[in-house]
Amino acid sequence: MARGFKRRDGRYAAKLDAVERGLVVGLMEQVLELIAPAKPDPAPGAGREAGDPADGPDEFDQIVAGLGGIGMGVSLSAEDQVPELGGSVPQPRDPALDRIFPTANRQDEQVAAEFRRLTEDGLRSRKAANLSTAIAALSGFEDQKISLDQQEALALLVALTDVRLVLGERLELRADEDFDLLEEKSRSLPGDDPAVYALAVYDFLTWLQETLAHALTP
Repeated sequence: MARGFKRRDGRYAAKLDAVERGLVVGLMEQVLELIAPAKPDPAPGAGREAGDPADGPDEFDQIVAGLGGIGMGVSLSAEDQVPELGGSVPQPRDPALDRIFPTANRQDEQVAAEFRRLTEDGLRSRKAANLSTAIAALSGFEDQKISLDQQEALALLVALTDVRLVLGERLELRADEDFDLLEEKSRSLPGDDPAVYALAVYDFLTWLQETLAHALTP
């Protein structure tokens, strides 16, 4: 059973079992894939590197596939949220990106687009670095005990914010009342409904982040 973060001897300790840690890491990996700066297309005929997503099922999907017998993971991929668009129809901008990188000017889209062009790559790089630091930190433990230094703890705090923003967008949680409505609706859904599991994951991430924020507060 998970235990929240507490400050001990200048470090930040918590307890997460392998499934809980795999859940958090897997979600952060999905968000990292979503926001990481675009990589140049490989040269024609170039082979894939080991670990390419096309090589097989995502490790996170394998972890959550057997979680409590539920058989349902939480996908943060935009492609899993809407029907696939056929032909050469351009894909719309993922609304989750607008939650992580909110517009600078809601009255003038042209100004907002120019500001985004000038700043978003830098923001993506910084957020990707935080996610990578948090993923590496949580992946470095074989038992349930986790101990982070301040830099790792701060990176995890920011990374959890970004994961919750993306998951909240997927659940259509855009205001406080949305969460209350979804929670009320979930009570009438069967226990194996994906929305029930996703909401439980959102609750878990919120709790974990709150314990970390409290531990980081002097």
